[in-house]
Amino acid sequence: MKFHKEGIPTLLVAIIFSAILIITSRLLLSPYPVAHYFSYLLSAFLLIVVIQFFRHPTREHTLGDDQIIAPADGKVVVIEETEEPEYFKDKRIQVSIFMSPINVHVNRYPISGEVVHAKHFEGKFMVASLPKASTENERTSIVVKHPTNGKSVLFRQVAGALARRIVMYSNVGDKATQCGEMGFIKFGSRVDLYLPLDAKIKVKIGDVVKGSQSVIAEF
Repeated sequence: MKFHKEGIPTLLVAIIFSAILIITSRLLLSPYPVAHYFSYLLSAFLLIVVIQFFRHPTREHTLGDDQIIAPADGKVVVIEETEEPEYFKDKRIQVSIFMSPINVHVNRYPISGEVVHAKHFEGKFMVASLPKASTENERTSIVVKHPTNGKSVLFRQVAGALARRIVMYSNVGDKATQCGEMGFIKFGSRVDLYLPLDAKIKVKIGDVVKGSQSVIAEF
């Protein structure tokens, strides 16, 4: 188990806040031992939450040239045929994975290939489970073109009510490696996949999936 690099600034803030809280309680509330214990407990809780959220577990990846692997941990909340208006501008199968604050928040490439589209959009911070969050919230869109069958997959990082920062590592022209890191979403959100209509879906609504391990669909 490692600590993800995206969490270092947050961890430093948590450590500084905890130190100030403990020192303040000892200097200003020295006659009240209960206040000292409370400051210790609150500091420990804060540090545990930060470390848990930014954990980066070591995993054995599921790799398959004809497979589309989960880009994130979470629960499958949407499987439907829909219009994708940004890049493809045609019908696609949308599969959405909702990430709660207790999930691992590393995002990964679902397939290998070339990054042919990568864009960040400013937006709102509505609850990520709402359907319109995919088009109105702050988000990123990345499209990877498969190297052998020529098919493309779009996956979108979507911010939520708590998620206030999306990190995307992708640039147009990059070579994507299946299950390689492509970004991070801080404090809960969702990832949408837009797949070809002939993709064979291997999950159902309510399934809990693991990024880089669970097979979402097959070409």
